[in-house]
Amino acid sequence: MFSLPQPFISQWAITDSVIDHYGHVNNVAYVKQIETTAWLHSNALGLSIEQYQAIDRGMAIRSHVLQYHQPLHLSEQVHCATWITQCDGKATLTRQFEMYSEQKSTIVFSATTEFVCIALSSGKIRRMPELFRDAYLPAVLAPGQPSVAVK
Repeated sequence: MFSLPQPFISQWAITDSVIDHYGHVNNVAYVKQIETTAWLHSNALGLSIEQYQAIDRGMAIRSHVLQYHQPLHLSEQVHCATWITQCDGKATLTRQFEMYSEQKSTIVFSATTEFVCIALSSGKIRRMPELFRDAYLPAVLAPGQPSVAVK
């Protein structure tokens, strides 16, 4: 189903609220869903927004590369996968995303997002704290290989 092994998967049921005037899912909704999936994955790795706030650090988006392969429509059921494909343990982390439509039996969207560690109070780039390294580094997936810890 997905191009890489061992994805973290969230579910997305397409509702009226994300349908645009063309009759399919608005492109902004895909971006919102990858944000939701990334947060769910971070939460599953043991990180919460409260922890981010307590240490004044966060992972902010530096860049997105988005590919819309096929449109999604009302009532479709979508499996949203993410992987951490790179984390330098210093300031940057890269996630890959894919969305699979049950109805179409294919990947309908893919994305790569680069994050950078920042101080929440200033928005300035800062070194990744130990809390982030401990959660994210073991979750890094080498393309085509099982999950490995990269330290």
